[in-house]
Amino acid sequence: MTTERDYGAASPSTPSSSRVTNRKITHEGHASITSSVVNLTNTAVGAGALAFPSAFASMGLIPGILSCAGSGLTAMFGLYCLSRCAAVVGTRPGDEGRKASFNELARLTFGKGWATKLFDLAIAIKCFGVSVSYLIICKTLLPQVCYTLSKVFHHPLPEDSILLASHFWLIIWMVVVIPLSFLRTLDALRFTSQIALLTVVYLVLVVVGWFAVKGVSPNHGEVVLARFGRNTLSNFPVQVFAYTCSQNLFPIYNELKNKNQKKMNTVIVASMGSAAAVYEVIGIIGYLTFGSKVGSNVIAMYPPTSLIIAIGRLGIVLLVGLSYPLQVLPCRQSIHHLTHGLFRHPKIAKLTNGSGAGNPPDQNTEGENSESDDADDESEINPLVPKVDDHGHHVHKHEMSKIEFIAITSAILVAGFLIAYNVHELEIILGFVGSTGSTIITFILPGFFYFRLFREEKGVTKWWALALGIYGFAVMAFW
Repeated sequence: MTTERDYGAASPSTPSSSRVTNRKITHEGHASITSSVVNLTNTAVGAGALAFPSAFASMGLIPGILSCAGSGLTAMFGLYCLSRCAAVVGTRPGDEGRKASFNELARLTFGKGWATKLFDLAIAIKCFGVSVSYLIICKTLLPQVCYTLSKVFHHPLPEDSILLASHFWLIIWMVVVIPLSFLRTLDALRFTSQIALLTVVYLVLVVVGWFAVKGVSPNHGEVVLARFGRNTLSNFPVQVFAYTCSQNLFPIYNELKNKNQKKMNTVIVASMGSAAAVYEVIGIIGYLTFGSKVGSNVIAMYPPTSLIIAIGRLGIVLLVGLSYPLQVLPCRQSIHHLTHGLFRHPKIAKLTNGSGAGNPPDQNTEGENSESDDADDESEINPLVPKVDDHGHHVHKHEMSKIEFIAITSAILVAGFLIAYNVHELEIILGFVGSTGSTIITFILPGFFYFRLFREEKGVTKWWALALGIYGFAVMAFW
């Protein structure tokens, strides 16, 4: 369904008139605010929550609390900038029907060229790397869960048991995530996101409940209000990257029903507020429980023979495993932007090569084509004529076809499985991916996109956006 909105003259709160036309065709989604909040929160809250107590230990309690809150606020502002920029997509002549994405905003701000491809490549690598790490976490933790459960129920497993084989559990988990990865929209994943967020609630209850019942650990280290050491700056990016969810902001924007900025603000504030609350609680309580001796994975600090902890580890598997499709979706879209020229329709390629250059836009070049084919040809030749599907909806000519969708999704799944099957440690690679890809899509691009598109806007917001982009480069230097 599409609607037309009258914008009139450009105002101080909108981009310049050269970028915005008087009429805009927008895609009306079907997702609710609740569904959008659940999916965005699930994208943000991941296994990184387990490292917050260690980050608190590296800088002290008060700086840890302030750093966690500050990281959440900067990520929230980045999402706000992206949501404002998303409303600009489709407002120029010939852009009707285009959906908001990093690719579209890069095209609007930097034009067609290497920069647009570079941004898509960064997003694809970041999302693919995170998805592979999720598979490795699942294949590593599930044998541990089985071992713990066997001890709890006094049925020890032999060392060569298939239940203790990480590759077996990787295959099992792939069977679970493959059908989920072929879902086209985030709204279709809302139920898996709800399950994943329930595991987050359980982990919070475990951390808080353990401290309330048993107090501090007998082997806990010191707890200080503030400190600055060699690990302080190196642990700062852990908190910054934990809020990364910008890759799914545009799918949420495109799918939101009756979208407007007020609804997007609600989604952003609720999601980032929930993530910050989870991180603060786990960080504070985990640090108070184990002090300076807390490890990078707080759940590993608890007794491994406890049924409660075994369920907690299973919860981590569900959390990251069910978040896998949320990384596949933006990765697939970015790869499509990079490769869509390889899947061009023969007729489009023919026109591009010039063999149809002598034909007028309204001439039928093949006698057997129907009138609808003529309309499609005209939309390809004349960019001011929007392409229309069978239901009368405006469609961008680079929408992903079924063949592209299946091919790209299958390639992501196969490549991810092969890497996770053969590699056990990805800390260095994923650290680099996180420090570059996450920073680019969370701070650098949102800040510079907003500054470029709203540079004629009155007020200080555009300058804060520029500062956000510069801050992103500073964060990269911390790694």
